[in-house]
Amino acid sequence: MTREPDVAIVGAGVAGAALAVVLARRGVSVLLLEKQLQHVDRVLGESVVPWGVEEARRLGLLDSLLAAGGHFVPRLVLCGEGVDPDAARERAIDLGQFFPGVPGALKIGHPALCRALCGAAEAAGAVLLSGVSRMQIEPGPRPVLVYNHRGAQIAARPRLIVGADGRGSIVARQIRASAGSDTLHHIFGGLLVDGADGWPDDHYAIGTEGRGTFYIFPQGGGRFRLYFAYGVERRREFAGPDGRRNFLGQFRLETVPGSEVLAAARPAGPCRGYPNADSWIDRPMAPGVVLIGDAAGHNDPTIGQGISIAFRDVSLVAEALFGNASWSEAVFELYAEERRARMARLRIAGREFSRYRCEYSGEARARRAAAQRNLAADPGLAAPFLVPLAGPDILPAETYEAAAWDRLYAY
Repeated sequence: MTREPDVAIVGAGVAGAALAVVLARRGVSVLLLEKQLQHVDRVLGESVVPWGVEEARRLGLLDSLLAAGGHFVPRLVLCGEGVDPDAARERAIDLGQFFPGVPGALKIGHPALCRALCGAAEAAGAVLLSGVSRMQIEPGPRPVLVYNHRGAQIAARPRLIVGADGRGSIVARQIRASAGSDTLHHIFGGLLVDGADGWPDDHYAIGTEGRGTFYIFPQGGGRFRLYFAYGVERRREFAGPDGRRNFLGQFRLETVPGSEVLAAARPAGPCRGYPNADSWIDRPMAPGVVLIGDAAGHNDPTIGQGISIAFRDVSLVAEALFGNASWSEAVFELYAEERRARMARLRIAGREFSRYRCEYSGEARARRAAAQRNLAADPGLAAPFLVPLAGPDILPAETYEAAAWDRLYAY
């Protein structure tokens, strides 16, 4: 790149690389900076729910994700204690019902997803630099970006700096973005496994059993991402040399026939847990700088919205840039407003889903049992559970009100 880039994007993960693709395809000169030399398994960020698939399709990214090994899973089975396994399969949610041309949720490994988007960005003309360090940012009408690459210090003055560098964003800190957060409710951990041959690839499953909540996500060819939510008091159980073995032991499930195949699978990546608590930045911008993806705040991973949120952020920020000759801070006001409302709704969905699925006391079991009885009598009460699949826009406002959950739990 012989001239100053129009846009410098800090972070070549899902959000940053996706934005680089969209902008570069429209002729914007993009510099994409990444601190890692290669993308590695970060445990999170591998399931794209239907509304996120629709966002990817609209952005022109879906073909790249499918070419990189992404595959659709058309059904979601909700199982666990108090649910007959055969009945759970019969009542599986059809994930193709929400958007025409979206046959289900998309499953793809996080490193493959990032590599695919980075490759598409470079093919579109973006410049990608890996191994970047010592990032310094000075916001302003013409912001300044200073970084080290291959032993040299480099300064750039793009029209816009985009912070897409995830949780704990350096960019967010340097523009002094004010963040809020929920209290910690539970830990959400994951492990990639191979050798679970014979387990069907046409559905994924979520359920609660004992002192944890399990998620079974097929990636194809006997590879699965297993997630497990558990109380903070169990944190040490899944750390250290016995962590992966203890984690797999949680998948000997009485409520899921055949789950011993999963418990006997081979670990294929790290076992890592994350706090579930939401974070948010109500004003994700400063003069010459805008934040997207987890850098602008993240949702409870328990409901799997991260990639979908990132794609929506990309769509709105790209729209703001293409629709305005001046890239002042003001052009991102609509993005900030929409994101505040979106994240507030998803925060409610995550909080209530976690209360329903990720609490393990006698009272919590009684609450789930009441909900199961009420759902059997009136399937319309399930509307709040559809928010993570259909997105925060489609369902009516009353879906997010306390009364919707009160009706679900009524004795």
